[in-house]
Amino acid sequence: MSLVSANKTETNTYAVEIAVSAEDFRAAIQQAYMKQRKSIVIPGFRKGKAPLMMIEKLYGQEVFFEDALEIVFPTAVQAAYDEAGITPVDQPRDVDVKTMSKEEGVVLAFNVTVKPEITVKSYKGLTAEKADSKVTKEEIDHEIEHMLDRGARIVDVDDRAAKDGDITVIDFEGFVDGVAFDGGKAEKYSLTLGSGSFIPGFEEQVAGHSVGEEFDVNVKFPTDYAPELADKEAVFKIKLHEIKVKELPELDDEFAKDMGEYETVADLKKGIEEDILKRKQESAQRAFEDAVIEALCENVEGEIPECMYDNKAAENVDSFAQRVAQQGIDLDTYLMYMGMDKAMFESQMRERAVSDVKIELAVEKIIELEGIEASEEAINEEYTKMSEMYQIEVEKLKGIVPEATVAAEIKKQEAFKVVIDSAKAKKPAAKKTTKKKEAAEGEAAPAEEKAEKKPAAKKTTKKAAPKKEEAAE
Repeated sequence: MSLVSANKTETNTYAVEIAVSAEDFRAAIQQAYMKQRKSIVIPGFRKGKAPLMMIEKLYGQEVFFEDALEIVFPTAVQAAYDEAGITPVDQPRDVDVKTMSKEEGVVLAFNVTVKPEITVKSYKGLTAEKADSKVTKEEIDHEIEHMLDRGARIVDVDDRAAKDGDITVIDFEGFVDGVAFDGGKAEKYSLTLGSGSFIPGFEEQVAGHSVGEEFDVNVKFPTDYAPELADKEAVFKIKLHEIKVKELPELDDEFAKDMGEYETVADLKKGIEEDILKRKQESAQRAFEDAVIEALCENVEGEIPECMYDNKAAENVDSFAQRVAQQGIDLDTYLMYMGMDKAMFESQMRERAVSDVKIELAVEKIIELEGIEASEEAINEEYTKMSEMYQIEVEKLKGIVPEATVAAEIKKQEAFKVVIDSAKAKKPAAKKTTKKKEAAEGEAAPAEEKAEKKPAAKKTTKKAAPKKEEAAE
């Protein structure tokens, strides 16, 4: 097998011609024959025992040519790439078999798209925004509220009527025009009043009633509800079994001790502040690094073949499909649940692929310019880390993950380190405010004098009685 010629015909495209010797081609024919002879029947011979010569005499000398070509083609093409010093980024196309015979071997030509020559205008000293990491009193208080809520006890209340925030346990059955409808019935259902779980007006009418009461709730289904119930008047027969409330623990030193290695509430708040700060700093650093890499993409110059983007996008789609499949769902079903059509999803994957390809090319160029290598020590350390992570012996791991793959990843990470470590952070641009807002803020009362306001509840398109599967006992 040998390279006949490799000529650049246009940007990122080479015309390649290769030759496979007669000896190599005949060996491939023999290999194809051995692979298929078990299924060949010729009169006078037992099945699978007919000699090659007889099969060729009966079916023609070219009977195994196509199969033999499939055998030698990948090896011959790779050898040609190696000899020509080119790196393909797509499959050979426009393949033309010029000669194919036992006596002369094979000569074929094809075109191939190769990895482009790119430049990186700049990869050191890139600038990106990095947010300041500060922790507010409100954030600490919010975290403590969650802790208190997790430690809350649910206690029964039987000396008053139900009110907003209570957990009520009810039986209910809904009727439209006096007829019960599917999904409108449940027993001992826990409903938190004010949660907005049911259709508008339902929870408000449960409030004010006491344990043991039976009463009606009159509501009207929203116009955008299920077609069979939309915009219809309904009556729910209710029986209130229980009223419960969350009883939060006291925020004191004992509570602080229960939350970990804290002695006092002050220690607890300090620990929470440190945890939140660490999370914010890590998040800010990740966002900064992402912005730096995005800036690196913008510094890549060169004519990149479209097929590289297309292939990467297809790879991203396949990878995503495999991840959702591991959760027991196919891609089409996942997209349906997410309200996204496949064309939109593939468009997003294509957009991401553009960045992925540019980053890969930039990293390769940086490795080249910086002369980055993966030492034997670094490779062994990486194998040790992987062994500990996956609980697989190093020697077995080496049989699964080639050393070249490990070395490539080490060099890639070193290239990223060069870019990130030299990058400069800048403060995010101040958000613009309207004059009207600025005036309002200037006239506002001091923060400590403002009354706290709860954020407005988010509107939803469907607030209704439980779905059928929720109501079923």
